[in-house]
Amino acid sequence: MSQDSAAASDEAAAAEPEQAPQDQSSGDRSPDSQTGPDLGEPGKPFSKRSPFVIGFFGGLGLFLAWWLGGVVTSIGSVLIQIVVALFLAAGLNPVVEWLERRGMRRAFAVVAVIAGVIAALALFLVAIVPVITDQVRAIGESAPDWLDTFQHTRWIQDLDRQYDVIDKAKEFVSDGKFVSSLFGGVLGIGLAVLSVLLNSFVVVVLTLYFLSSLEKTKQALYGLAPASRRDRVSKLGDEVLRGVGGYVSGAFIVALCAGISSLIFLFVVGLGDYAMALAFVVALLDVIPMIGATIGAVIVTAIAFATDPKIGLICIIFYVVYQQLENYVIYPRVMSRSVDIPGAVTVIAALVGAALLGVIGALLAIPTAAAILMLTREVLVPRQDAK
Repeated sequence: MSQDSAAASDEAAAAEPEQAPQDQSSGDRSPDSQTGPDLGEPGKPFSKRSPFVIGFFGGLGLFLAWWLGGVVTSIGSVLIQIVVALFLAAGLNPVVEWLERRGMRRAFAVVAVIAGVIAALALFLVAIVPVITDQVRAIGESAPDWLDTFQHTRWIQDLDRQYDVIDKAKEFVSDGKFVSSLFGGVLGIGLAVLSVLLNSFVVVVLTLYFLSSLEKTKQALYGLAPASRRDRVSKLGDEVLRGVGGYVSGAFIVALCAGISSLIFLFVVGLGDYAMALAFVVALLDVIPMIGATIGAVIVTAIAFATDPKIGLICIIFYVVYQQLENYVIYPRVMSRSVDIPGAVTVIAALVGAALLGVIGALLAIPTAAAILMLTREVLVPRQDAK
C-alpha cells in the first residue's frame, strides 16, 4: 500500500513541471488569443523622458502658442473694443450703484443710466455737432490768413532764409502730385472717420450690454476661483472694479471741467466764433494722461495768436494757471477716492500704455497700474512678509 502511494506521488511530481507552463500561458492569454497567432510578448512602455517625446510635445506646444498668438493678433481690434467697453461699464457702474442706494432696483437703475447715456449722445449729435462743424469750417477758412500772419513773423522769416521753407511749400502745392496726394488723403480721412464712428458704435453697444449684466458677469468670474478663496477673490475684484470705475468717472469730470472753463474763457476773450469747437477739443484731449491737456492748450493758443497776439498771450497765462489748478486741486480731489498710485508710476504706466496701444493704451494704463499695485499690496506683500 505504501509503495503504491509513493509511486503515485512520484508520478504527480513528475507531471507538475510539464503542467506549470501550460497553466501560466493559459492564465496570461485570453480565450480569444489562444486561437490567434502568436504576436510575441509586449515590450516595455515608451519612456516619457525620451528625447523624442520631449521634442515632439515641446514642438507641439510651440506651434500651439504660435497659432494662439496669431489668433489674438488677428482679433486685436475686437479685444481692444471689449476692454474699452468693460472700462466704460465699470465707469458707469458707480452711477448705477448710486441710484440703487436711493432705493431704485438695479434693473431700473441700469435702464435709467442707459437712457441718460443715449439722451446725452443724441443731444450732442443734434445740438453740438452742427455748431462744432460750422466752427471747424470757419477755422479751415481762416487758416490761410493765419498762415499769412505766421509768414510775416520774424522767426518764420529767419527760418525761411535758412531753409527756404516758403518756396518749398509753394513748389509742393503747385506740383501735380499734390492733387493726387490730396484726394488720397481726403479719402483716407473719410475712411478713418467712418471706422472711428463704427468702432464707437460697437463700443457703446458693448458698454450697455456689460453694464446691464455686470453683476452676473462678476459672479460667474468669481465662481471660477476655489471655494476656499472665493470670498477674498470677490472682495479684491470688487475693489479693482471700484477703482477703475472711479478713475473713469473722475477722468470724465476733470475733462468736463477743462472743457467748460475753456468755453467760458474763450467767450470772454473774444474767440466766441470758435469757442465750442476749441472747448470740445480741449475736453477730448484732456482725457489723455500727461500730454493731453498740454496739446489742447497749444492748439487753442496757436489759433489765438493767429487771431490776435494779445489774445494769445492771455491764453498762455490762462492755461498755465489752469494747469496748476487742475494738477494740484481738481485732479487730486476728484481722484482721491478712486486710484492710489504714485506720480512716477503714473508717468511710466502712461508711457508704456501709449507705446503698446497708442492713445487707448495711455487711457487704460493708469487704472490698470492702480489695480496691479493694489493686488501687489494685498496679495504679494503679505506672502513675502509671512516667509
